[in-house]
Amino acid sequence: MKKETKGMWLGLLGVAIFAVTLPMTRLATGPAEAPQLSAWFITCARAALAGGLSLAFLAWTRSPLPTQVQRKPLLLAMLGNAVGFPLCLGLALRHVTSGHAAVFTALLPLATAALAAWVLHQRARLGFWVCAGLGAGLVVVFSLLRAAQHAGGFSLEWADLLLLGAILSAAVGYVFGAQVTPQLGAERVICWVCVMTLPFSVPGALLYWPSGAIQLTSWLALLYVGVFSMWAGFFAWYRGLAMGGALRVSQVQLLQPFFSILAAVPLLGEVLEPVTLGFALGVVAVVFLGKRFASGPATPGASVPLGATAKAAP
Repeated sequence: MKKETKGMWLGLLGVAIFAVTLPMTRLATGPAEAPQLSAWFITCARAALAGGLSLAFLAWTRSPLPTQVQRKPLLLAMLGNAVGFPLCLGLALRHVTSGHAAVFTALLPLATAALAAWVLHQRARLGFWVCAGLGAGLVVVFSLLRAAQHAGGFSLEWADLLLLGAILSAAVGYVFGAQVTPQLGAERVICWVCVMTLPFSVPGALLYWPSGAIQLTSWLALLYVGVFSMWAGFFAWYRGLAMGGALRVSQVQLLQPFFSILAAVPLLGEVLEPVTLGFALGVVAVVFLGKRFASGPATPGASVPLGATAKAAP
């Protein structure tokens, strides 16, 4: 099997794991009328869980410390994947359904590919950027329609901004993690990212520890996002991005919103609403079209040398 093909399959495995993050996070936070775990606690606790597993893995493999040049991309990956994404997502899912959030995740392939084109110098043509703008426009229209339909007012609009923040944070984490994967390996990248959070995640988890009674399902959902969403899923995802190229492999995220919407049915009892599926299909179609304007197959060595100055691709 070619490395590029294997990278696509590994990326798909990572996407399948990440897709369940939305309903699991919703299950952990609970709705606004029956809150469970706070978004701050979930962010800290899931990073602390993954950090403990990472320490054990790094010790078992006798992994060397990252070099000074590698620490900056790792720090940015930490801020994106371990802090920005789970915090914004957890705060937003108190006010919107998992299916609603899934429409926004359909933008993640474009956000990741656009950032990869800039940071990793993986070129894309003008048509790609046009499709990126169309995809973003569809999500904005969806947000406005849903706000009017549910009379959510400011709270719903704020939740949508939080979802956009989560998408941008995830894209930053993906790309900068992929930048150091050829040097460190996929497993060590996410492990060092999680270990770097420990000085903050452990005290934060203790500080925001819930004082009231919490449902068992919320604790189990937290366990999933800590072990799989925050840790094991990245073993496959970062390796897939490195082997197949971040610009190409990021497009398997086309399936993520549909995985999320389907998973929310048995886990949360959410209804498959036609407007949600329709906009998800629309955004995915635009992203698929944008893929046709992306550059040819990227090689694992396509990353910018660490320390080089990034500039926008034409």
